[in-house]
Amino acid sequence: MTIHAFTDGASRGNPGDSGIGVILKEPSGKEISTVCGYIGTTTNNVAEYTALVTCLRLVKTLPCKSLIVHSDSELMVRQMQGTYKVRDAELRKYFAQAQALLQEASYAFSIRHVVREENRDADRLANRGIDSRIPVRA
Repeated sequence: MTIHAFTDGASRGNPGDSGIGVILKEPSGKEISTVCGYIGTTTNNVAEYTALVTCLRLVKTLPCKSLIVHSDSELMVRQMQGTYKVRDAELRKYFAQAQALLQEASYAFSIRHVVREENRDADRLANRGIDSRIPVRA
C-alpha cells in the first residue's frame, strides 16, 4: 500500500514550546493514523525533524510499499533530498535518525515540499500537541 504522510513541527518562539503533528493517509485520502504531542522547548527545525522521525517509526508498524512524505519545511525536505547540506550539529542527529530508519525500511521513500495551506491539518495537530503538553509517543 502507498501511504501519504503529512508532517509538521511547530515552535512558539525559536526556541520555544514545540509540538509535532503526523497524519498518515491512504491514496484515497482516508486517514490511517494521526499522532500529535508536545516535545518540550526546542527550535522549529528540530520539531520538523522530530515529526519526520516519528512518522518513519509509525510507518514501520504498517504494511507499506511506498511512503510519500509531504512537509512545508523547505529546509528539511531539501536536506533529506540531498539538495542542501545539514550544517547544524543538532539537526545532524535527527537527520541521522531519519536516514537510519530509512536504511531499515522495506518501502520506497520520497519527500515533497508543499505550501503551508496543503499542510494545515498537520499544523493543527502540531499546535494541539503544544497546547496539550502531553509528550509525544510513537
